[in-house]
Amino acid sequence: MTNMSGDDSKIKVMHIIQSPGGVERYIRNFLKYINHEEFYNILICSNDYKEENYVGIVDKFENVNMMREINFKSDISSIIKVRKLIKKYKPDIIYCHSSKAGAIGRIAKLGLKNKCIYNPHGWAFNMGDSEKKQQFYCMIEKILEKLADKIICISEAEQKSALDKKVCRKNKLQVINNGIDFAEYINVPVVTRQELNIPEDAFIIGYVGRLTEQKAPDIFAKTAVEIKKVIPNAFFLMVGDGELKEKTKQIYIHNQMEVCYQITGWVENPMSYIKLFDVATLLSRWEGFGLVLAEYMLAEKPIVATNTDAIPYIIQNRKNGLLANVDDITQIYHNVLEIYHNSQLKNKIIQQASKDVYQLYDAKRMVKEHEKLFYELCR
Repeated sequence: MTNMSGDDSKIKVMHIIQSPGGVERYIRNFLKYINHEEFYNILICSNDYKEENYVGIVDKFENVNMMREINFKSDISSIIKVRKLIKKYKPDIIYCHSSKAGAIGRIAKLGLKNKCIYNPHGWAFNMGDSEKKQQFYCMIEKILEKLADKIICISEAEQKSALDKKVCRKNKLQVINNGIDFAEYINVPVVTRQELNIPEDAFIIGYVGRLTEQKAPDIFAKTAVEIKKVIPNAFFLMVGDGELKEKTKQIYIHNQMEVCYQITGWVENPMSYIKLFDVATLLSRWEGFGLVLAEYMLAEKPIVATNTDAIPYIIQNRKNGLLANVDDITQIYHNVLEIYHNSQLKNKIIQQASKDVYQLYDAKRMVKEHEKLFYELCR
């Protein structure tokens, strides 16, 4: 294939991405650590992405109007534009990230000889929709899997889910665990309790994530009501924003807890707030990976999380964290209380989590595994 970089020795990889948020963090880490002497990277992304954020880490950047929702007219237009860009750049490998970009990218390359990798970053059929929608998304995945040479699962749970749903054969799936960029967390400024008007003696239970149905902010707030009854100095710090913000606030207000909670909204450096936590939580109702778990581990915070999807593959109950069933306020409450009272258990799970994060969830390792796959596909 002709390489528009002017260097035919490089493997040319075209990344196609629609979804912002966690997927954008993933691709930024990827582009930061991939070997630029060996790989030429083209980024084809939705209008949520800004070119100035990729200067120096990507070789070519193109925006294409891609919508998250299914819209026949818009999706056809996106497919046509992406196909033109594939023909223009002639990549050796097309790497589609997330379900929508995965559909657009794979359909756009129909009849072309480029190798194709698809990474759903969490299967759409696992995302808490109605049974009918889940069946529809599963059907789409089964149809489109034939257009990919390899499907990347960001956790073992994702692989198991694909096999359970019979999306494809096991030999098409490859698990490459997600990872974080440890360098991002060096010298992160710490937000002080004083800045946030949190009492110095407060026992801070923390939450990081979008305030959406998936992340269960309502369950966090309802559990907070119960915890406050037995830990008088408990304070509840929620780092994030989303459509359930007002509903969540009303739970605190209804229970006269206005002075012992705070919702920060979106912040630039969540780790600055994580460092304040005495207990860190992830109470997701479904979860493709849960990258914040690795951040909690790195910050050496005891973790309380839900026993769903990818989470129990990362958090082993009573070894590197404590698990509760989804929406189980009573069990979440008891787990927080156990960390509060049992310093021996708390120290044990922190020590194990600290070891695990360095061994298993390093972004550099994630990229190296991809590079190996790229070489194999282009051989």
